[in-house]
Amino acid sequence: MTKGILSIGQPFPAFKKSAVVSLEKGKEFFDISSEDLINDEGRWTVLFWWPKDFTFVCPTEIAEFNKSYGEFRDRSANLIGASTDSEFVHLAWRKNHDDLRDLKFPMLADTSKSLAEDLGILEPTEKIAYRATFIIDPQGIVRWVSVYDLNVGRNVKEVIRVLDALQTDELCPCNWEKGKETLKV
Repeated sequence: MTKGILSIGQPFPAFKKSAVVSLEKGKEFFDISSEDLINDEGRWTVLFWWPKDFTFVCPTEIAEFNKSYGEFRDRSANLIGASTDSEFVHLAWRKNHDDLRDLKFPMLADTSKSLAEDLGILEPTEKIAYRATFIIDPQGIVRWVSVYDLNVGRNVKEVIRVLDALQTDELCPCNWEKGKETLKV
């Protein structure tokens, strides 16, 4: 890796990428850009990366994010999944994997690997993305980053817990959960 991982407080890098948004013929693809992350409606973005399509750990995570899709929407958060595979590989995987057919969020294709490289999450040997998750506020600023080794799946409930905490804009103690008291100073 030639540069460090993009960190908290930094603007999310500029990008424009194709994504799979549907299995319906003629409506499969849509472009997503960094401009879509910035908004006046208070919408946050959770962008999570997996290493490779057609693998074993990755679909377990993607399916779990999909099961929790409503929780992200309830928190005014857009959910986007991404890997360095092409949009055509994403589409084929969705068509051929029972747990991925009915995804409610886009699968971003970073075939040039430029975004993964700008984020500092490109594994140096295989040139695939680490399992990284970024929570981005409505101004396009990174507020949380989590990066896992290639063999370890992440905990979607923890991503939701951190999103809840960030959205309070208050001091949240260890193991804080939505509905519990925040710290008063």
